[in-house]
Amino acid sequence: MLKIAFASSDSQKVDLHFGGAERLVIYDVSPGRADLDGAQEFLKAEQIGESGRNGLSGSPNDKVIPKLDFVEGCAAVYAASIGSNSIRRLMAAGIQPIIVDEGHDVLDLLNEVSLALVYGGLPWVEKAKKKTQNTASSATPKGETRKLASSIEELE
Repeated sequence: MLKIAFASSDSQKVDLHFGGAERLVIYDVSPGRADLDGAQEFLKAEQIGESGRNGLSGSPNDKVIPKLDFVEGCAAVYAASIGSNSIRRLMAAGIQPIIVDEGHDVLDLLNEVSLALVYGGLPWVEKAKKKTQNTASSATPKGETRKLASSIEELE
């Protein structure tokens, strides 16, 4: 199972910039299934940001820190845009940043990951699978479960 985060205002489409996202959702994805693991709203007070900062650590006003804390343990984060500093920080945390067109359907992306878990084709999924092979858990889903495609025939 891979944890995947989405910068989404409604859990249906990817429509937010990672650093400025007021909401992130995380799904546990396995072949043919995605379980909502959590959703987090971020307060305006956490959106202050700080200009001219470099590196992985941040000040109390660093708007990205609460988001990095929330996505800890995820294999990837999908967002409509991700700044270069956030990309570096996500990668340093072992999280693949993925930028998609604004409005991209979350369910389509979940299906893409589900199929990649079965058939391959996404290098970051292969890498994440190897990393999590020995740490598989049988956690109880925290939210809704979505049935996904586990074969190409199911998409037709």
